[in-house]
Amino acid sequence: MLNALSRRRFIRSAPLAAAAGFALTEANLSAQTVPVPFQRIPASQLAEALTALHQKPGNFNVYDAPALPVTAVLTVEENHAATTFEWHEGRDHILQIIEGETLYELGGKPRDAHATKPGEWLAPASDGATTMTLHKGDWLIIPRGTPHKRTTATSVTFYLISATGNTPAPAR
Repeated sequence: MLNALSRRRFIRSAPLAAAAGFALTEANLSAQTVPVPFQRIPASQLAEALTALHQKPGNFNVYDAPALPVTAVLTVEENHAATTFEWHEGRDHILQIIEGETLYELGGKPRDAHATKPGEWLAPASDGATTMTLHKGDWLIIPRGTPHKRTTATSVTFYLISATGNTPAPAR
């Protein structure tokens, strides 16, 4: 049990100890380095990339830095039909349709799956998959571990952001 003198010393020293703790935390935060500097991607650069992609469909890597667990890609695709479902143990996808439309098959239980490399899987079919058509303005979030396959009958333009991390995918 604390006596009165000990209690008074504690009460007087508590604010000082708290201030010292905050100062140390502040020093640690200011000593940390940012993995990569912020980056502005001008609309003119994206417009030029989009013009080039409409002439020759494919991908433009908007952002891909090894120091951060994220990539962003602008894609123009014409008459494309994936032959297999794919899914990733350590990567989530977020996409937005800019122009056109595309059909996605998502989820289900993959059949005859095989790994292409650690954490990356393919399967010719996924029993019980949900089919949906995405149109201009639509967003789709595909969590890691979700089988997915895309078919584009005409043309589609979309942004794809892929985030990686240590959260394991659900077991299949």
